[in-house]
Amino acid sequence: MFQTSVLASGSKGNCILVRSDSAKILIDAGLSGIKIWNAMDSLGLIKEKVDCLFISHDHSDHVKGAGIVARKLMIPIYITEETYLRSENKLGDVDKNLKHFEVGDSIIINDLVVETFPSSHDAVDSCNFIVRQVDNDKAKLAICTDLGYSTRVTLNRIAGCTSIIIESNHDEMMLHNGPYPWDLKQRIRSNKGHLSNKQAVGVINSILHGDLRNVILAHLSEENNTPELAEKTTRDYLESVRFQGNLYIAEQYNPLPLIDI
Repeated sequence: MFQTSVLASGSKGNCILVRSDSAKILIDAGLSGIKIWNAMDSLGLIKEKVDCLFISHDHSDHVKGAGIVARKLMIPIYITEETYLRSENKLGDVDKNLKHFEVGDSIIINDLVVETFPSSHDAVDSCNFIVRQVDNDKAKLAICTDLGYSTRVTLNRIAGCTSIIIESNHDEMMLHNGPYPWDLKQRIRSNKGHLSNKQAVGVINSILHGDLRNVILAHLSEENNTPELAEKTTRDYLESVRFQGNLYIAEQYNPLPLIDI
């Protein structure tokens, strides 16, 4: 067994679950513990069996509920030292639960290997992840959200993954014509901001291979995107290349089903 679910994704909070035969990990906890428990309950998952929590960066929509989750489940938080220093006031008392890593490290959790690599985002030590099983090179999950553009490092690291959770944050015209102030629009579409629907397709195009099974669009903006627009942009491309796998759209308020990686 090697599965994932996006429990919640968007500017109001992000949380991803990955599980195997002997490990269950969360990546980010940017919403309340109650909402995370409810999402897990709806999938038939037992929260007390979570082994640890990884934090990608210090923005509230990724770290807001991390302290509560760690204390309630008595599990370690894997976080870079700089991210912790910038998140300390949001986390509360988690000193006994801290496990520091450096971006670029690989961490083994039972039978899972979590590889970290840098993402281009306006947060110190912002990182993305590859998750694989110790003795299984035939299935790998890439988690690539909160990145302003796909660096060569990003593309090299996610090449060959069989499932990818990729940011598809905004539609370019909706952002341009939307209500956000100009400086925020500039931040979102900068190299330290968020990927647009078209940029997400560009990433998929760069790493597409015959064993890619699942494309999961995540971190959609409620103000500058719609699930329909994000899905159409990606599906039109995937159909043009006769992609035989699955396309999922992660939601802010409802978890995705468990997906075989």
